Amino acid sequence: MKKKLIAVMLFISIGMNAQELLFSGSRIILGLKKDTQKTVTNLNELEELNFLFDEYAIKEIKKLNISSSETLNGNPLVVVFESEVNIDSIIKKLEETNLFDYVEPDYIAHGSGIKQNVNVNLLERFIPLSTTPNDQFFFRQWGLHNNGTFSLSPSVLDADVDMIEAWDITTGSPNIVMAVIDSGIKMDHPEFSGRFWFNTQEQANGLDDDNNGYVDDIVGWDFVNNDNDPTDDHGHGTNVTGIAVANANNSIGYAGVDWNCKLLPLKVLNQNNSGFTSNIISSIYYAINRDVDVISISIGGSGYSVAYENAINLAYNQNIPVIACMMNFNNNISYYPAAFANTIAVGSTNPNDHRTVPFFWSPTSGSNYGSHIDVIAPGNFIYGLSHTSNTNYGSYWGGTSQATPLVAGVVSLMLSINPNLTVTEIRTILRDTAQDQVGNPTEDILGWDQYYGAGRVNAFNALTYLETLSTTNFSSDMKINLYPNPTNDFLYVPSNFDEIDSIQIYDVAGRFVKSLQNTKTKIDLSQLESGVYFLHIDFSDKKIINKIIKK
Repeated sequence: MKKKLIAVMLFISIGMNAQELLFSGSRIILGLKKDTQKTVTNLNELEELNFLFDEYAIKEIKKLNISSSETLNGNPLVVVFESEVNIDSIIKKLEETNLFDYVEPDYIAHGSGIKQNVNVNLLERFIPLSTTPNDQFFFRQWGLHNNGTFSLSPSVLDADVDMIEAWDITTGSPNIVMAVIDSGIKMDHPEFSGRFWFNTQEQANGLDDDNNGYVDDIVGWDFVNNDNDPTDDHGHGTNVTGIAVANANNSIGYAGVDWNCKLLPLKVLNQNNSGFTSNIISSIYYAINRDVDVISISIGGSGYSVAYENAINLAYNQNIPVIACMMNFNNNISYYPAAFANTIAVGSTNPNDHRTVPFFWSPTSGSNYGSHIDVIAPGNFIYGLSHTSNTNYGSYWGGTSQATPLVAGVVSLMLSINPNLTVTEIRTILRDTAQDQVGNPTEDILGWDQYYGAGRVNAFNALTYLETLSTTNFSSDMKINLYPNPTNDFLYVPSNFDEIDSIQIYDVAGRFVKSLQNTKTKIDLSQLESGVYFLHIDFSDKKIINKIIKK
């Protein structure tokens, strides 16, 4: 299929040299200690902070978790000055008061995808029968179904997440709510029609009916402009949201990964695709307080923040998975929130299953790597929705931003099968069912590696695996440390375990391979081909599932 480029690439002002720690010159983030001698409702009550109010013009002091208690003790705050100040000097003075758990700059983060506009001649494509949507341009969505003919980049058959096979299992549930933290969305786009999560406790009357600190927050919130209209004025948010949840089988546009979940749009990036960490933190607390089921965040910044990590950890403790992008600088520098321990970090692949190096928009770009990566997913040449038109479907994007909502969509499908999954269980299943050794053999080695993580996400494997667990109480700590793993021929069972009754072996697609009986301390795998398998190990009183790798 021939495509004619009609527009130059749009390089958003993210500072492609964004390894510097960029922060606002007029904002700081504070965490007042819980154990101060009195309950504090206003910082000017504290004599130690007189200098702050005497020497500086302060525009606003705001709690980042508005729905929490009225006191400031233990709550993250942002202080906004009327003009730029010496941030380092103020931080030093505040730290010397010993009133705060942390005092830090308000770092600036950016969306991690770049857009290209194209003019496309629509050609009919053959798509095998399965749960295949009738969306007009589904054939361009190589990340969901790759038949090897994608024309913009070298393409390999089945270098995808096996989405149409996964949709045979489920297309999602309206009981699952996904928050997308980004630049907002095109609120009237037909691909989002009927998909919003509505705050039924609020009315459009200019009042804060539910007393949560946000007036008329009926459908999401705009933290950039502090209003209830999270309309996208950049395009990044509309694109990533569409990847996750665009309506399917409506004969137009594209198909999202999840066809039925509800959407909570939260705008934290401005028209330049950048935003303050403090607003991102507020949006995470907002999503948590709304009891969402999954958070997708295609944003990254290189400044570490205690307040930011605290918000992520609270989501983790509430069993809300946060799916985050690795960023696009082809390095192993930590970008947040992906580098936080309790997020699920996603890198990007090309249509040939290799790690994206480079993205189409810059020869020096590439999917970031490092010790914190979990999985990788399709993220380059990803067609999607427009934030300025309801009928223009001719633009594609590239970035780990685009890989992230695909994985978030898979997670929401997983939760539609079992809404009680913990974040640790979700991460474990995504990793265990990912397809390993699919990419560049110099990077994508057997087992986890720093470039591909556990491998390229496979939606069908993940959902099939969940179905096989329907009769078993799965828990991520229900494992035996079989050794050696990976193995050539034999696995050994620790001596402190009771004798095994039987073992059933399944491949990563959930297909039964063989059964082993009368196993004691040694498991014979010499007859298996190389690959990844799941051992369902039956004891007299329990069943345990272990992932093993046969060399």
